[in-house]
Amino acid sequence: MKKIAVILSGCGNRDGSELQESLSLMLAIDRRGWQYQCFAPEGFFEVVPHVDVVDDDEAEEGTLVDTEQRDIFVESARIARGNLLPLDQYNPADYDALALPGGMGAARNLSTFAFDGPRMTVVDSVADAILETYRAKKPVVAMCIAPMVLAKVLGRYEVCLTLGPADNQASELARGFGAQVQACGPTDVCVDTTHKVVTTPAYMAASRISEIFDGAENLVAALQQMLG
Repeated sequence: MKKIAVILSGCGNRDGSELQESLSLMLAIDRRGWQYQCFAPEGFFEVVPHVDVVDDDEAEEGTLVDTEQRDIFVESARIARGNLLPLDQYNPADYDALALPGGMGAARNLSTFAFDGPRMTVVDSVADAILETYRAKKPVVAMCIAPMVLAKVLGRYEVCLTLGPADNQASELARGFGAQVQACGPTDVCVDTTHKVVTTPAYMAASRISEIFDGAENLVAALQQMLG
């Protein structure tokens, strides 16, 4: 039985793991009779819980009322139904592949892409998990914006991946990290057999939940073929 490690980044498309992408990925894994184990880094991130709506031209987007801190690990447990381990406990020897669903958590909790763009950094435990899996010659798969994390960590090896349209800002930055970028539609997958990297655009290109499920299914089907 194949075992897939899944890295979560919180709960919610704007500040954590995208729910539809995460669940469709887990479903595609489970339907093959495989197991998945969710992981998440431990740490906090800031969210904006409330914004006042104001009716004047000088503050069209509202006035910030407050911020709060949330725990990435605790938030991720909502998706994993409590079946969650700290990412620093991940050992690629125990798993057949590593998977990263999308959501802005990949860009703000697993990395600083959302804030720093081309100067982005990746959380140490996340970078270590990706590099250790790659060096163990095991597949790494990712959805939506999460391939940007792969581009930062594995771009030096000229991995091929997709972030949806080839002419968007994310794709341009991924090329700047050394990655090769392939344009893909909502349910397409980019398969790099040389480096064992499989990616799909999900909501970088999709507009319907059915496309998310189809993309996740195609992603895991490509992973299954890669694992043999």
